Amino acid sequence: MNPLYINYIASAIGVKEWQVEHCIELFEEGATVPFISRYRKERTGALDEVQVAEVKFHYQKFIDLDKRKQSVLASIREQEKLTDELEAQISGCVELQTLEDLYLPYKPKRRTRAAIAKEKGLEPLAQNMMTLKVEHFADYVKSFVNDKVKDVDEALQGARDIIAEAIAERQDVRQELRSYYTKSAKVQAKLAKGKSEDDAEKFSNYFNFCEDISRMPSHRVLAVLRGVEEGMLSVKLDVDEEIPVKIISRLFYQGNRCSSFQLYEQLQEAVADSYKRLLHPSIENEAIRMAKERADLDSIKVFGENLRQLLLAPPVGQKRTLALDPGFRTGCKVVCLDEQGALLHNDTIYPHPPVNEKIMAMKKLSNMVESYKIEVIAIGNGTASRETEAFIKRLSFPHPVKVYSVSEDGASIYSASAVAREEFPQYDVTVRGAVSIGRRLMDPLAELVKIDPKSLGIGQYQHDVDQSLLKEKLDDVVVSCVNSVGVNLNTASKHLLSYISGIGPALAQNIVDYRDANGAFTSRAQLLKVKRLGEKVYEQAAGFLRIPGADNPLDNSAVHPERYALVSKMAASVKVPLSELIGNKEKVEAIDIRNFVTDEVGLPTLNDIVQELAKPGRDPRTGIKVLEFSNEIFSIEDVKSGMELPGIITNITNFGAFVDIGIKQNGLIHISNMCDRFISNPSEVVKLHQHVKVKVLEVDLKRQRIQLKLL
Repeated sequence: MNPLYINYIASAIGVKEWQVEHCIELFEEGATVPFISRYRKERTGALDEVQVAEVKFHYQKFIDLDKRKQSVLASIREQEKLTDELEAQISGCVELQTLEDLYLPYKPKRRTRAAIAKEKGLEPLAQNMMTLKVEHFADYVKSFVNDKVKDVDEALQGARDIIAEAIAERQDVRQELRSYYTKSAKVQAKLAKGKSEDDAEKFSNYFNFCEDISRMPSHRVLAVLRGVEEGMLSVKLDVDEEIPVKIISRLFYQGNRCSSFQLYEQLQEAVADSYKRLLHPSIENEAIRMAKERADLDSIKVFGENLRQLLLAPPVGQKRTLALDPGFRTGCKVVCLDEQGALLHNDTIYPHPPVNEKIMAMKKLSNMVESYKIEVIAIGNGTASRETEAFIKRLSFPHPVKVYSVSEDGASIYSASAVAREEFPQYDVTVRGAVSIGRRLMDPLAELVKIDPKSLGIGQYQHDVDQSLLKEKLDDVVVSCVNSVGVNLNTASKHLLSYISGIGPALAQNIVDYRDANGAFTSRAQLLKVKRLGEKVYEQAAGFLRIPGADNPLDNSAVHPERYALVSKMAASVKVPLSELIGNKEKVEAIDIRNFVTDEVGLPTLNDIVQELAKPGRDPRTGIKVLEFSNEIFSIEDVKSGMELPGIITNITNFGAFVDIGIKQNGLIHISNMCDRFISNPSEVVKLHQHVKVKVLEVDLKRQRIQLKLL
């Protein structure tokens, strides 16, 4: 890759150039982010997963930039206007905007006022005027009056049009104005013409809005632009017009004086016209677009962090689970799942009004808990959730059963999806939704990878941001989470397997097909027998796949097969068989890893290996806890100002955190009701699924909103 790009990436991330270069080499060899960050630490100088992902992001951006450069060069070359100097400038670009600025004067455009003036033969007049030295200016202008140019005024107007366009296409002018706008412009929003305040009520905060674009947080940028998109708001940028005109004049004159006052007047008129007619609208759009891009990145970052925390939420584990999708009139759909999440039984109970079959519901639930040896109960947190939870907790079961509230967000999306129809073709959406609720409790990661992250009720303005970038970033988060946990090769669904490093949907299906045809895998090496799964994919994937009870115990660890021989030498060094080394902390600590350093394997990899040997297959997810909601509230009408309530964080945004307090509506802890650290680093203050204590500040029944304070 171009050394300029490598230097740029290294500076942007704060790492050495050789680290970036080696990382890119690995990408070009087909390596993935999880594989590089876990198993190629010596090659990259131990770059972590975030840094490797950043290198990949910039690397792909520069690939796209190179493609655009070739297109631009081809276009200018075709016009026979490509000079060595211009080609060098284009080749040296590391920013797309700089490239587009350089291309602007050569970019095919519609028939402009300047183009019409050039057709009239006025380009020499304009070019001479821009030299600032025109002798006998009035007489010189008259010489351009002819059958195409009727008088001096038309000649001067045409020349000014050409000059105005030339100024507007100057790279230095555009860069300085762009910098000024992004630092100093104010965003002004107001109610759009023809719209009533009632029509645009949800945008009422922006009917008379003004804020510095440089300080405007991402959620307000996206809110204003959503209002514009829906036709409810109009928006413009306000700047002190004298400053841009002074910037343009400084760059245009470069300290030189005009040969006459008449010429100066004409040039100043061209400068003012260039700014007002051409530059301001263009730079205004660019500044708004750049603010949108920054807001997109910020919003996607928030979404990604929420998604990571959601996917890595603690699982209850392989326990027999009874799951309920609560409801009043339609009843509560009940399913029983075995330890692997397979559906054993489904039914519907009606413990609530209007049916009120409480006795029948009690008998059914008791029988199911006993018959299917249920260990935990999962209750969806939607309509009738609290009433169902209260009903369940009044029952007496033959053995202890823990009850958990589980988010329903996205369950309805899953239940109607092709994935759900494929898994449960003979069942309707209500059964599939209840199964999803139960499986989320057992293993959130394994279940939630089947659902579009945008449907999971987390993030901010996710439908307003760049959708391709959002998908790319969220896919990266899912891949990161799946590979950091690892998956059981013999029980993982094809959807979960598809996120394993190097595999993807097609190979995931081939793995499942092989498993169905040949039975459970007994070794990682068997993967090489899977259709179209070659050595390269095996290298990328093997370390993230687990086989409990495998012939080689290392197959149930994060130790990569390429290091099995090395681990055998480690076991020999402390005089124990391999099977007795794994999990034996005392023996593992006795290994002197310095004796195993080679040109290929350094201390970073060796430290990872001994950590894994001490605690093989360790799960980074923490233990799950049961939250007891307040027994005083069951609906928003029960919530009163001043109440102090337990809750659980369900979503984190840049303007605050949403909290489930046990009713249908989540409350909001605005940033003003958090500690100051939330603004700079929200994850230091609250995390998804964190249990918190909150105080009710205000309840708006009309808008169904609850304002909270973090205690």
